[in-house]
Amino acid sequence: MNSTEPTPPNSLSTGVTARPWRESLAWYLSGSSLRMIALGFCAGLPLLLVLGTLGFRLREAGIERATIGFLSWVGLAYAFKWAWAPLVDQVRLPWLSAFLGRRRAWLVLSQLVIITGLLGMALCDPNAHLTHLVLWAIWVAFGSATQDIALDAYRIESEDMDHQAALASMYQTGYRLGMIWSGAGALWIAARAESTALLGQYQNSAWSISYLVMSGSMLIGLACVLLSNEPPLPARGQARTAKQWIQDVLVAPFAEFFARFGWHAWVILGLIGVYRISDIVMGIMANPFYIDMGYSKDEIAMVTKVFGVVMTLLGAFLGGLLSSRWGNMKVLMWGAILSAASNLLFAWLAGVGHSFWALVCVISVDNLSGGIASAAFIAYLSSLTKIQYSASQYALLSSIMLLAPKWLAGFSGVVVDQFGYPLFFLSTALMGLPVLILIVWVQHIESH
Repeated sequence: MNSTEPTPPNSLSTGVTARPWRESLAWYLSGSSLRMIALGFCAGLPLLLVLGTLGFRLREAGIERATIGFLSWVGLAYAFKWAWAPLVDQVRLPWLSAFLGRRRAWLVLSQLVIITGLLGMALCDPNAHLTHLVLWAIWVAFGSATQDIALDAYRIESEDMDHQAALASMYQTGYRLGMIWSGAGALWIAARAESTALLGQYQNSAWSISYLVMSGSMLIGLACVLLSNEPPLPARGQARTAKQWIQDVLVAPFAEFFARFGWHAWVILGLIGVYRISDIVMGIMANPFYIDMGYSKDEIAMVTKVFGVVMTLLGAFLGGLLSSRWGNMKVLMWGAILSAASNLLFAWLAGVGHSFWALVCVISVDNLSGGIASAAFIAYLSSLTKIQYSASQYALLSSIMLLAPKWLAGFSGVVVDQFGYPLFFLSTALMGLPVLILIVWVQHIESH
């Protein structure tokens, strides 16, 4: 079967015909691939500002670990984006869609939501207005999740499935660059904006400046969308009744997925639901862990937010390249093994104590593993969608990926308070064992 054709019913084939290395590398210089860097930056920038960087800000302000853990449920907006994904997939926004096209119109609207939300977060002091800060964070998360829906559809519709691995890799590159800026950049700006007379104390004014700069950085996204082309969309039928609209927009995308894969769909959804569980649950307590271990803003920014993201980029590049050569399932297996095993290194680091070079070693392995896993996983999710419902189906799949891990991550602070960091990190590594079993199961189904 030609790899660019839709996957037939009851087939899990995601095989990729091996191509020469030169041809594979050339795709990383195509216009579609390079555009994904800028768009990925737009997607990666808001995430840490409502999760990791926000957790750092809250812990520095003296907010308890348990509270920080529960506030990570703000990220559940990403897990429920499937609920409004059909609207993004099918509905044309007044005026904006006529001027920009459906995909770009939704991208512009979501980016404006993110910009206003970050402005609101900049003006809130967590010690005085924690509730307001959380509400603005939810607003940003909602806008960011909506941007993801439109952007995933834009990416999938830009090129055929044979080139999705390259696009996913470049998207991850831009995504991680956005995370460098909203992670290391935000910490660096906050550190530089602090008053030397108040060093050692929480200074909200410094964080306000940092979040204002982050809000302005989203203008890159607006420029990129306006300079990009609208991808061709499948032809639409005539005007529909309300019943037909509900059937086509809300029911058909999900019904098609289950009709295409049959009972195998439940195995696929099980794998998707737990594939990144080790990384997501562990990640919520990462920044509080660094603070409690005595690392400074500059150390955390340099090692975890810059060097670590560079290692993730290398991993994403390797993951995309290897997936285009060997197929996704083999790379998914190695990514799952490495991601779970790397969490054991954090348990070791907790015993070592404050050590700059130990942190470098742990971050190197962890982020390289995560990059490999992420690139292969995005390409795998993309291969499971059908072009007519790309936004809805991809949103459903990526939401399932986040739902259980994000919910469990909310209790991470409680676990750390009760059992300490070493046992917490060990438990997150053990969460990766079911993933390996499900990958083997899916591989078995593919071979029959």
